[in-house]
Amino acid sequence: MGEMNRKNIQQLFSCEPGCEVVVKGWVRTKRGNKNVSFIALNDGSTIKNMQIVCDGAKFNEEFLKDISTGACLCVKGRLVESMGAGQNVEVQADEIEIYGKADPADYPLQKKGHSMEFLREIAHLRMRTNTFGCVMRIRNAMAFAIHKYFNEHGFYYLHTPLITESDCEGAGEMFQVTTMDLKNIPLTEDKKEVDFSTDFFGKQTALTVSGQLEGELGATALGKIYTFGPTFRAENSNTPRHLAEFWMIEPEMAFYDITDNMELAEDFIKYLVQYALDNCAEDLQFLNDMFDKGLIERMKGVVATTFERVTYTQAIDILTASGEKFEFPVHWGTDLQSEHERFLVEKHFNKPVILTDFPKEIKAFYMKQNDDGKTVRGMDVLFPKIGEIIGGSEREASYEKIMSRIEELKMDTSNLWWYLDTRRWGTCPHSGFGLGFERLLLFVTGMQNIRDVIPFPRTPKNAEF
Repeated sequence: MGEMNRKNIQQLFSCEPGCEVVVKGWVRTKRGNKNVSFIALNDGSTIKNMQIVCDGAKFNEEFLKDISTGACLCVKGRLVESMGAGQNVEVQADEIEIYGKADPADYPLQKKGHSMEFLREIAHLRMRTNTFGCVMRIRNAMAFAIHKYFNEHGFYYLHTPLITESDCEGAGEMFQVTTMDLKNIPLTEDKKEVDFSTDFFGKQTALTVSGQLEGELGATALGKIYTFGPTFRAENSNTPRHLAEFWMIEPEMAFYDITDNMELAEDFIKYLVQYALDNCAEDLQFLNDMFDKGLIERMKGVVATTFERVTYTQAIDILTASGEKFEFPVHWGTDLQSEHERFLVEKHFNKPVILTDFPKEIKAFYMKQNDDGKTVRGMDVLFPKIGEIIGGSEREASYEKIMSRIEELKMDTSNLWWYLDTRRWGTCPHSGFGLGFERLLLFVTGMQNIRDVIPFPRTPKNAEF
């Protein structure tokens, strides 16, 4: 039987007993005596282990000693009905081949509780645990669902560059990309500047902080596009909500105004949460039971409710009238912090909130300006336990208005000429938003730290594995 045709453990659980099977995977536990041993085998296809029953008459003790937690096995045998609790079928082993041993003296993932901090130190092994198996299967399901949703709604998947010279967010937190010898950096004749003309691209380049600007170019040609890829922020934030390398989903739509944008964001995120409920039930149940007792209930609540739409000004009024003692004081013109966002969602409205119409000073240059001259048509979707999960806006379509905003901010437009051209030739109303993939995963897994929903987190002073 070739590997293409071999059934994994998830598939075997729905097979009729009585057939000959081959099971391959890693040992979670082994127990028993010299008459019979029970091995729990897992291959990553499901949270559930397949119980392998080894008759002491078929396998000698010396051989079974090498089968310990972490070892990799190939088991040939018969699928039979199980008498044990917790599984409907098990495998009576006829032959076992040990592909790889795992010496209990130094294999770090022994059967006991491990802290999240310890597991981050062995991120090369942590996907073999129940928790991280669940998280990675859910991550995969969410990535698939994102493509499925946009494909069904007439969007085109656009690949935007990872290496760029434009800073979309204007925060300057960019990782430099260079082929220069850092021990001998070439300087200009006056020795005051780095001579980038000798670099690979002949100019200063960096890793992208967002695919949005290029996404807008796609939307003004194809109508509706989305990007989904890694983004990079050299922000020195050691918090449970920040990564230096994370994945972003950024749809951009021609002819959508702010209301269309909000409707799409709400529909999209509800679709993803429902998809997880429908397709990841066992993994969600495990995470719900082990980590976050309210997880499934909270997910169902989000799908069933209409998101509250509130202007920034209304939100400030609610926060100042609340009598709450916030760590960060709040007044009109301040950028809301996570504690403010969570108060609105979890205590005041008790449902997800979409905030709109922010002071232009706290938002990016490309947001459409309202007629009041003070606010812009931004929108943030706020979620329980997370705070902001989506940020977006209707984009400024007027060349004159976007140029006056750029002048106010004293921005250097020398490397944005191509972006501004879209406002000169055939400009159109258009909108878009960004969903941080790992923020979504925090919500649908109930994990507390963003480092635990990506296989190999990149954070300040940490680029292991």
